[in-house]
Amino acid sequence: MAEFLSSIIPNVVLRSDQLWRAFGETIQMVGIVGVLAVLIGIPFGVLLFATKPGGILQNRPLHFVLNKFCDVFRSIPFILLAIILLGLSRLVVGTAIGVKGAIIPLLLATIPFLGRQIEGALAEVPGGLVEAAQSMGCSPWEIITRVYLKEAVPGIARGVTITLISLINFTAIAGSIGAGGLGSFAISYGHGKNLPDVMWTVLVIIIVMVSLVQTIGNYVVKKTTH
Repeated sequence: MAEFLSSIIPNVVLRSDQLWRAFGETIQMVGIVGVLAVLIGIPFGVLLFATKPGGILQNRPLHFVLNKFCDVFRSIPFILLAIILLGLSRLVVGTAIGVKGAIIPLLLATIPFLGRQIEGALAEVPGGLVEAAQSMGCSPWEIITRVYLKEAVPGIARGVTITLISLINFTAIAGSIGAGGLGSFAISYGHGKNLPDVMWTVLVIIIVMVSLVQTIGNYVVKKTTH
C-alpha cells in the first residue's frame, strides 16, 4: 500500500507528517468554532426572529441592531473579514495566526450565517401552532421552547449542517493568512511549490469531510421530521 501511494502521491507521502498536522488543525478549528457557533448562533437566531416587528418578543431597536449585524458580517468576503479582524484576534486571544488566531474571524463569519438559517427555520413553523399555544396561555418563552424550537428541529439541523460545511470552507481560506490547516498546506506546497498531488489530496480530504457532515445532517433531519 505504501508503495502504491508513493507512486501516485509521492509529494504527499514525503510530507505526511505535515499533512496530518494540517488535518488536525482543521479539525480543531471546525470543532471549536462549530460548537461555539451553535451555542451562540441558535440563541442569536431565535432573538433575531422573535424580536422582529410582529414577533412574540417584538423589540424594534434590538432587532435593528441584530439584523444589521447579520447584514454587515455576511456581506464581507471571508478573506477580507479575516484580515480586518487581525487586530481584534491579537487583542482577544493574543495572536492572529494559527488555530487560536482564526477563532475570532471564523466565529464572526459563522454566527450571523447560522443566525439567518435559524431565523428561516423558525419562520417555517405553522402559525396555527403558535396561536394554539397563545390561546392556552403560554408565555412567549414557553412558545419559543415548546413550539418554535421543537417544531423547527429539522430546519435547525439543516441550518447547522449548511453552516458546518461553510465553516470547513472558511478554514481552508483562513489558511491563506496563517491560520494553518489544510488550506495552508495546500497553498504552501500544492500551489507555492507546484505540487499538484498535494493540492488534489487536500481537495479529496475536504470533499470527504463535507460529505460526512452532509450525511450526518441528512440523517438527523430524516429522524426528526414528522
